[in-house]
Amino acid sequence: MPRIAVVTDTGADLTPELCAQYGITTVPLVVRFGEEVYLDGQLSVDEFWKKAQHAPPYPQTSQPATGMFEEAFSKLIGQGNHVLCLTITSKHSGTLNSAYAAAQNFPGRVTVFDTLSLSLAQAYQAITAAKAAAEGKSLEEILTLLESIRARTHLFILLDTIEYLRRGGRADQIIPVLERVVRVLHIKPMLEVVDGQLKLLGAARSREKGLERIQQEIVRRAPAEMLIVVHTRQAEAVPEFARALAESILFPPEQVMVTETGAVLSSHAGPGVIAAAIVQQKI
Repeated sequence: MPRIAVVTDTGADLTPELCAQYGITTVPLVVRFGEEVYLDGQLSVDEFWKKAQHAPPYPQTSQPATGMFEEAFSKLIGQGNHVLCLTITSKHSGTLNSAYAAAQNFPGRVTVFDTLSLSLAQAYQAITAAKAAAEGKSLEEILTLLESIRARTHLFILLDTIEYLRRGGRADQIIPVLERVVRVLHIKPMLEVVDGQLKLLGAARSREKGLERIQQEIVRRAPAEMLIVVHTRQAEAVPEFARALAESILFPPEQVMVTETGAVLSSHAGPGVIAAAIVQQKI
């Protein structure tokens, strides 16, 4: 039985250190500022925001070219592996399509899996798959595990602005509702990822009320197998929020996965976002 090598895209926000630790290969998405094109990771988070603050041109994103997946798959298959490729949610990105097209060139050697998630919630699936592969679990066992995690993951997002989401064009179905909420009520919209798609969860009259609502949603779904906090430009506020969130469900604070999201997701989220996800424990 061939070894299983895990591939994901940079929408997972995995650090190079975590990729090296778990043997995960990442394929970069693309960020554009007008005619300037960058592979995700070529700009640091600070460099991205420096450019974004001087927009227009506003940042836009696109999925990796099929050839980039082909290159990653070919190398790993050449080493005797079966490739398991986990992509950012297909509901807001064409990345899965690129990966699937590349997989057709390696019949029976690549399995593509839609995480229906993003950022560290996607990363948690990739890390879990890599750990299971290292333990010698079969592809079928790993896919069953991933399907379970996917079903037990709940992600909540508090936006500070909808301008980046509107310009990014990846959430057109909910933008009219969000615009009415923000314009008429002058409040901060809250989103939930449901089956991989952004849905309006509610609205808050302040950041504090929004964070309270996220905490309530997390507590309702406790206990946790994993707890995740993701943000954009909120490095000072996030540690206290992550600690309070963990303590509210008796989860070890030091085990919370925390990151500032990279250029691709920041292009759509805008500054000031705080999001949290819970992977519920199996019952």
